[in-house]
Amino acid sequence: MAKQFLVIGLGRFGISVAKTLFEAGADVVAIDEDEDLVQEAINNDIVDNAVMLDATDEKELNSIGAGNFDVAFVCIGSNQQASIIVTLILKELGIKNIIAKAVTKTHGKVLEKIGANQVIYPEEYMGKRVALLAMEPNMIEHLRFSQDFLLLEVKAPSVFWEKSLIELGVRNKYSVNIVGIKKSTGILNASPKADTVIEKGDVLLVITDSKTANQLESLK
Repeated sequence: MAKQFLVIGLGRFGISVAKTLFEAGADVVAIDEDEDLVQEAINNDIVDNAVMLDATDEKELNSIGAGNFDVAFVCIGSNQQASIIVTLILKELGIKNIIAKAVTKTHGKVLEKIGANQVIYPEEYMGKRVALLAMEPNMIEHLRFSQDFLLLEVKAPSVFWEKSLIELGVRNKYSVNIVGIKKSTGILNASPKADTVIEKGDVLLVITDSKTANQLESLK
């Protein structure tokens, strides 16, 4: 059974999370207490299931079966008290994976103590991302799991264009595992097959090590 995602808070960060999940074909429900934000999300095809409710009210969360979701994103903005209350309620409802946005380090520590499995600092993250893009313009995203292990989004080099994954033999030749391909249209192929052809403008989601990442980034 596919995972179900709950996104609480439809500010810029919440909209970005909801849109990414929806475009990847995930089962996602977005909620906000602001009717205009909910309607805007629906009108702009950000998600097809958005609900207006007060997430700090446990009864309202129960009304949409919040406890049945696999992953919940708490994307509430500057209202730290509300984000803490919502995180606590979600934990009590039994959601196993809660990812919460924090405004400050102190806010983040509180969220962790009351049950958030992961705390995100969007401004800090974006600062790192912009710096990486300045140093490595072909590298769209760069997530380091360990000293050497990377999850990376990189623009497909021209030597890959019009060739299938099996033709390229990327695993053997480049020590790279391509786990996703994003088309220029924004459509994501999260499980590319061996006969999938890479085209100009594609963005590759790859798993590799630091040394190979640098080699891949230098390909033309």
